[in-house]
Amino acid sequence: MILQTKFHGELELAEKEIYVFESGIPGFLEEKKFCLLALDDTPFFVLQSIETKELAFIVTDPFEVFRDYEVKLTDEVLSSLQIETEREVITFVILTIQDPFNETTANLQAPIIINGPKKVGKQFIMNASEYRTKHKLFEPPAEQGGK
Repeated sequence: MILQTKFHGELELAEKEIYVFESGIPGFLEEKKFCLLALDDTPFFVLQSIETKELAFIVTDPFEVFRDYEVKLTDEVLSSLQIETEREVITFVILTIQDPFNETTANLQAPIIINGPKKVGKQFIMNASEYRTKHKLFEPPAEQGGK
């Protein structure tokens, strides 16, 4: 299939590259099909809607940036995504890109959980957690110099 994308222009996409979000994504409940596209030489990806060219989220693997990040999936999530082993799980967080880029934040409270082999996903909102929707992606540089 030919796909029109927000950041990559027109692409050829195989059916096996489509991830189904049965419940949509909060705020975009009608959007059910997405694909993941790499952003050249970066740790970032685009979660691109198949139906709506303009709907694309910049995402990243939270464990690469936030070493102590933890996601405890509920039985409902495990069941709805048909997850049987940890190896099937792919986790991303949605970024809010800022200008300047070092002000960019990550939504750690609501990660995107995907069952890679089964090509199904959902946004999992962790209401009872210490995580927020706007964690700075980059730590500010330590104060330099001294007295």
